Amino acid sequence: MIKIGLDANGGDFGVNSTVPGAMMAVEKYKDIEIVLYGDEAKIKPLLTNSERITIVDAKDTISMGEEDPFRAVRKGKETSLVKAMTGAKTKEVDAVVTSGPTQAVVMAAHIIVKRLPKIERVALCPLLPNRDGNPRLMLDVGANVELKPEHIGQFAIFATVAAKEILGIDNPKVGYLNIGSEPGKGRLLDKEVYDYLKELNGINFYGNVEGDQLLDCPVDIVVAEGYGGNIALKTAEGTLKAFGGMLKDGIKSSFMAKIGYLFMKKTLKGVIKKVSSSEVGGAMIFGVDSNIVKAHGNSNAYAIMNAIKQARTMVSANIIEKVMEKLPENIEIVEEANKENEA
Repeated sequence: MIKIGLDANGGDFGVNSTVPGAMMAVEKYKDIEIVLYGDEAKIKPLLTNSERITIVDAKDTISMGEEDPFRAVRKGKETSLVKAMTGAKTKEVDAVVTSGPTQAVVMAAHIIVKRLPKIERVALCPLLPNRDGNPRLMLDVGANVELKPEHIGQFAIFATVAAKEILGIDNPKVGYLNIGSEPGKGRLLDKEVYDYLKELNGINFYGNVEGDQLLDCPVDIVVAEGYGGNIALKTAEGTLKAFGGMLKDGIKSSFMAKIGYLFMKKTLKGVIKKVSSSEVGGAMIFGVDSNIVKAHGNSNAYAIMNAIKQARTMVSANIIEKVMEKLPENIEIVEEANKENEA
């Protein structure tokens, strides 16, 4: 059995989405158990099916608007997020799913679960919906502000293993997010990253990709420094949201538009499903010694179920073990880069 810890208090809707999502997951996947870390008094009335679901009482919650995530994690030993991460650290659970505040989740993973040996930075890696219906991996999108080429190289290795095991891609292509497709584009850092990835063993480096390619992407993995990656991701998400709103407004604008919608309804639902964040689960936290999935803060029960599915896949595929096996093939390059930087 795969045991998954769920931060039941987390997110915009708390137990109202996490508890139904957990019940949907255990009904669909017979090889999982779920531990709900949350307010037992609020969970129990919603838990109509407790098969393979247990509760660890945690009445406190880290707020979605928390301004000091470091302090919140350090002082919040009784919060649902910290208790779930502690369960991952002690191996009481094989994975954690949370829709809590992003920076607090990253901080808790870093402080409590701890980084893997040889991994120098933690990365936030969402599954990015795409035009062809096949999601892409994108990292880092906000766990770090400043990165060195070797850090991005480690992310590329981690994501390559994940793409093979989670997305089923034999030889995933890696692209670097830049302001142009040519090798000489960008800042000094961007040029150094390009040269570094080009020589890195264990990845299939495609070259640079631009922001306008993210939703119709020529690669399977997009690596980025966290600052630019976060802006690019939020721009893509905002564009999709705005387009959806404009489409709704257009349909409501006239009687003929409403008639046209009736004929296009099935097609439009299919398009919306392709780019829906609820379908892909959440962002993986790469670089720590457990399988952590950060779902969107506004996740409904269906999205929580898919985030649990994603965590289940990570555990089944032994992602962490396979990454650690892969890293020694590349550690020499990383060490050489560190020596050059120190010099």
